Amino acid sequence: MDVVTVGHILTDIRIRTDEFAAPDKESRVIDMKYGPGGSAANSAIASVKLGKKAAVLGKVGMDDFGKLALETIMREGVDISSVKIKVGGRTGFTLVIINSLGEIIMYGYKGVAEEYLPEELDERIIRSAKHLHVASLRLDTTKKALEIAKDGGLTTTFDPGRRLSKMGIKAFREILPYTDYLLLNLKEFEMLTGTTNLDSGFEKILKAGCKNVIVKMGSKGAIYYGEEGEIKIEAFRVSAIDTTGAGDAFASGFFVALLYGATIEEALLFASATAALKVMTLGAQLKHDLKDVIEFLEERGHKISFI
Repeated sequence: MDVVTVGHILTDIRIRTDEFAAPDKESRVIDMKYGPGGSAANSAIASVKLGKKAAVLGKVGMDDFGKLALETIMREGVDISSVKIKVGGRTGFTLVIINSLGEIIMYGYKGVAEEYLPEELDERIIRSAKHLHVASLRLDTTKKALEIAKDGGLTTTFDPGRRLSKMGIKAFREILPYTDYLLLNLKEFEMLTGTTNLDSGFEKILKAGCKNVIVKMGSKGAIYYGEEGEIKIEAFRVSAIDTTGAGDAFASGFFVALLYGATIEEALLFASATAALKVMTLGAQLKHDLKDVIEFLEERGHKISFI
């Protein structure tokens, strides 16, 4: 196994509309689709698309949403053999509403995804991998997964998401020392560190034990701060159709590129291209493969030398 992702496995209910409905108003539904969601599932699927063997760890219920999510993830080539299934439990879901501008509104129910306990982790499959990615998962299970990974010599990434970032940096002091790369969007960075000043926020995270931080800034690009200094990259200009899962695609592009032997700057560029391709299609998962990302970069004058 190259990559193991740990976190939420959900079902997305995706509705396209011309415009968001105002209170007591109705908007026309253009299209509705069901599919797997959750950051762990999205990142595992993207890792396979980008040429790596991946497994996902998480928890679903034995219901229609759980079956739908697992069947689709498995068809994408992801190992689901260690996913926990709770009889009588309800699989989490996200209602995603997308308007004609590609903007989204989401309503989430996590279900049994948040009941995934530290003792339910498959230590064997984590230790069999080269990289562990944890996303949006309860902190006790996150800590245990990262501890297993570092003890096994894996590299690690952690993307806490907005809900956990609201807890502030003190809640992460036992987790960040096991995190090689912390990935946050700008809002999460501000909530986690309590500051809008990047330099001050970076210093707080480094003092808490994480040596490398990446802040994803959407159309403004991304910035890395850590052992390799400070690196900024611009975002690629594309027509966004659906931004759901863009952060997961970015994360996967980044750590997959590192597994191929990329430098930090090369990995950031590869991640940005992966996220750009994701937002050009509907759905939370990356639809493009490794060849598509390479061609996207080469068409824009970037030669890929690490693959």
